[in-house]
Amino acid sequence: MFKRLADAGAAVAITVDGKPVAARSGDTVAAALLAAGIDHCRTTPVTGAPRAPYCLMGVCFECLVTVDGVGSRQGCLIPVCEGMKVETQIGKREAGR
Repeated sequence: MFKRLADAGAAVAITVDGKPVAARSGDTVAAALLAAGIDHCRTTPVTGAPRAPYCLMGVCFECLVTVDGVGSRQGCLIPVCEGMKVETQIGKREAGR
């Protein structure tokens, strides 16, 4: 569905839900997920409907993920870095996370 326009940027290894994902330097977490074919970052707390990045500029909050143990981070605003651990959020995040 999404395709990179160019292969600029060095390769960066991250994990998403425990699986290795190849990202590029300069990618945001949301862009890396989309480029890897991951179709949603979270599910809604009430219905469990999948939600995907929408605005990619920090306005809509649809791209919430857990990054290195910190929940409800906007994936479109966080640049990837080597070894980053990303988890998709299922429903409401746990208290204290």
